[in-house]
This record gives sequence, structure tokens and C-alpha cells, in this order.
Amino acid sequence: MKQLALPIAMARPPTLEGFCAGPNAPAVEHLKLWTGSPTRSPVPTYLWGPPASGKTHLLLAVREALREQGAAVGWLDPSIAEPEPFDDRWAVVLMDDAHLYNAVQQHAAFSWFACAQPLQRGVLAAGALPPADLKVREDLRTRLGWGHVFQLHVLSEPERRAVLRQSADARGVFLGDEVMDFMLSRFSRDLGSLMQLLEQLDAYALQTKRAITIPLIKSMLESE
Repeated sequence: MKQLALPIAMARPPTLEGFCAGPNAPAVEHLKLWTGSPTRSPVPTYLWGPPASGKTHLLLAVREALREQGAAVGWLDPSIAEPEPFDDRWAVVLMDDAHLYNAVQQHAAFSWFACAQPLQRGVLAAGALPPADLKVREDLRTRLGWGHVFQLHVLSEPERRAVLRQSADARGVFLGDEVMDFMLSRFSRDLGSLMQLLEQLDAYALQTKRAITIPLIKSMLESE
């Protein structure tokens, strides 16, 4: 069954506090301590796991938290065809989807590592594979794997349902089983997207003074 994407304009910046950790609690707690510390450890951290396990959410949440602290951050992902040189003003370097880097991006990532370490700047990276299995240049692969490494897991469907139910209850919103089934079958199943969908539905239900039902969801989509 085709899954529907959420309207991008409705999305809020991800946060560490808003991440439903489940089995990924150790990684999230590590990032909260690391991000909140004024003496941030320069030892790199690498997150790996399958799609929808929350890797990009966590990197974006760290970037948002650091920006709120006034820190400059370097960012690299496979969509950046021409990475910029390392900037000494960066407090942290963030590298997403490292398993997809081409030769130019791998060169930039290694250069950022080489510049960040002597300056005691933090490095947080993520990829779909554990460091040993990454198909990248050896010097980059070893650097990605020598620090803290956390495997991320996708929440099970019962866990996603429990989190959705808890979040809806906290908003004073009732989600029937048929609505929950519709949300999980028709929309992106990663928890961040589901939380955004719940927020949209709550706002639209209040605006239209209607309960959250499948017809209401369809009506909201048609009004976008």
C-alpha cells in the first residue's frame, strides 16, 4: 500500500526531547549529555541502523540544540555535491548517511576529521552500516569507528502504537483503532513523521471542530 509523505511546511525542527527513544535510549542519553556539556568530548560518535531508526532525526536535533546555544556547526550529507572546507569556527561536525558518500564527499569527511581532532572539536556521524562494513576509504572508515558507536533500532509496531496512543492521550485526543491502522498503513511509519501527523490532525480537528476520524484525515489531505 502506498505511503503518503507529510507536507514539509508543517514539520517542526526535531528535538532530542521529542525523540521517542524506546530501545535507542542509550544513544539518546549519550547525545543529550554530549550536546549539553560545555566541555564537549572530542571523541567521535557514530550512529548506525536501518531507515526509520532515527539517525537523521538525531543529527538534526543535535544541530538544532547547538544552534540554540549559539554554536556554529558543519553539516555534510550526500546531497552536498561540493562540501566546503573545514571552518575553524565550527564547534561540531555532523555527517549524515556516510555510507552514501562519493569520493569527493569522503575526501571532505576525512579532511574535516583531520582538522577537527587537533582542535578538540566534536564529530557526530551516521550511516546505515556498522563502521567495519562501510564501503568508504579506509582512513575515513577507521575514524568513524574508533569512538562511541551506537546501533539504532526501528521501533516495533506495538511500540509505535503505544507511543502514538500516549501522545494522543497527552493532547486529550482519542485515536480509535481504525484511525491508528489507517495512519500506520498510509503514512510514513517512522515515529517522527507519525508525531508530526498527529500534531497536524490535532490542529485540524480543533479548527474544524470535528473528532479525528478517517474522513477527517482525508479531508485534511484534500485541503493541503
